[in-house]
Amino acid sequence: MTKRIFRSICFVAIAVFIASVFLFSFVLYDYFSDVRISQLKVQTELCAHAVAKEGLSYFDGLDTSGYRISWIASDGKVIYDSAKSPEEMENHLEREEIQNALKYGYGSSSRYSITLMERALYSAQRLPDGSVIRLSVSQNTLLTLFLGMSQPLAIILLAAILLSMLLASRLSKQIVKPLNSLNLDEPLSNDGYDELSPLLRRIDSQQRQIRNQAEKLAQKQREFEAVTENMSEGIILLNADGIVLGINSAALRLFNADKSCIGSHIFSIDRSSAVSELISESKKGCHCERMSEINGRCYQLALSPVISQEKPSGSVILAIDVTEKEKGEQLRREFTANVSHELKTPLHLISGSAELLMNGVVKEEDKQSFYQRIYGESKRMTRLVEDIIRLSHLDEGADDMKWEKTDLYNLAVQAVNSLSEEAERAGVKISLSGSEAVVFGIPQLLSSVVYNLCDNAIKYNRSGGSVDVRVENSGGRISLVVSDTGIGIPLEHQERIFERFYRVDKSRSKELGGTGLGLSIVKHAAMIHGAEINLISSPEKGTEITVEFPEQ
Repeated sequence: MTKRIFRSICFVAIAVFIASVFLFSFVLYDYFSDVRISQLKVQTELCAHAVAKEGLSYFDGLDTSGYRISWIASDGKVIYDSAKSPEEMENHLEREEIQNALKYGYGSSSRYSITLMERALYSAQRLPDGSVIRLSVSQNTLLTLFLGMSQPLAIILLAAILLSMLLASRLSKQIVKPLNSLNLDEPLSNDGYDELSPLLRRIDSQQRQIRNQAEKLAQKQREFEAVTENMSEGIILLNADGIVLGINSAALRLFNADKSCIGSHIFSIDRSSAVSELISESKKGCHCERMSEINGRCYQLALSPVISQEKPSGSVILAIDVTEKEKGEQLRREFTANVSHELKTPLHLISGSAELLMNGVVKEEDKQSFYQRIYGESKRMTRLVEDIIRLSHLDEGADDMKWEKTDLYNLAVQAVNSLSEEAERAGVKISLSGSEAVVFGIPQLLSSVVYNLCDNAIKYNRSGGSVDVRVENSGGRISLVVSDTGIGIPLEHQERIFERFYRVDKSRSKELGGTGLGLSIVKHAAMIHGAEINLISSPEKGTEITVEFPEQ
């Protein structure tokens, strides 16, 4: 702005100076030309009076330097001329000043030279005898004057330009200084030009609106970040072209990205087919969902379009970890299938045996074995249903069961006593060691933990084998250890034996009357009590299961 003002002031100053020079030159030139013509007229009248009195003798010895005097007869013939011989001169009757003088008594005219460098002024006076006296004088034209004064004019013009630049520089700075010193943070506090007051008031009003809007946006941004940053789900905000506008910490961790991805396309974060399909659907303005496996976990990607003026202007992608949910669904499906399978087998045996007995096909001496089979299968179904009910109760957290201080060693004594006959029939020796160990927990669940571990150790043992049950209390850290010399568990099965209905040897498990839910009950009961289960097993060498309870 300073440069524009500087250039404008310089241009105006120089233009005014040049225009003034030309204007004054024309005015002064016209003025002095009029004065010269007036003087020439007076001199012509004096000369005419003298010639009328003295005739040609008047010109004898007359100094005519600076002037040219001509005496012309009424027919235009030159009688006398101070510059040339009359015989060499042409007839002057057609000259303007001669005709005016003959007609009106006085005439004047001016003529320019061929080069326009001089102008001749003529003044003619008629004498009483009809002849005409004419005086002429040469005068430089305005162009000649300018050419003659070119050097001083150039010096003056240069001085005027320098002075204009100096004044323009100072004036432009003075004009701009109040503008540069404006306090736009507080527009109404400025003492600048009055013409700026409407602008400053408008700026102040707009700044207040901007501050209010900025505060609202900042508040909304803080609220949005407070909500999204504490979410376990990943959130990604996209514009209509799929450019990332915002992303929370959960999404950054999920896609192994950083904040530099903001402003980039979503494909720079993830190029999976699920994301590509979501982006394609977002252009249609439709809500859509896709499943995607990321970092070994299952995620549900849900895209919701943002509609503005009936057109999709962006979208929001929500990434939800549904791994546990999917596993739960899979376990429920497997559990349903296993329950159906486990119930179907005894039901078929009971139904088939009952049908044979009803039709009288069975011999009298064989009926007792059929009764025993029906009774055994029904007891197995009863145990299976009881275990399912107990396991379902544990899945719900067993909140209705009472917690109290319980001696784990006493529960182990009861379990060993109740299983001693079964151990004797299986040819297995069972022993118990340890001391009093009080655990704060649910007695029924703790009892089922001890019983199921001991029962499994007996069932999956060999004749002549042994089961060792120990209850250890070391500095408030209580452990239940059940070890056996049984068939053991292969390494590839050890991670899954606590799953429902999972059996290493299915045929042997069914022969022994197992439901396949014992270890699952142990696992859930331990989880409710915050205990950890450790398994050490080798095929044909035996198994040791340790349940460690937290400090009491």
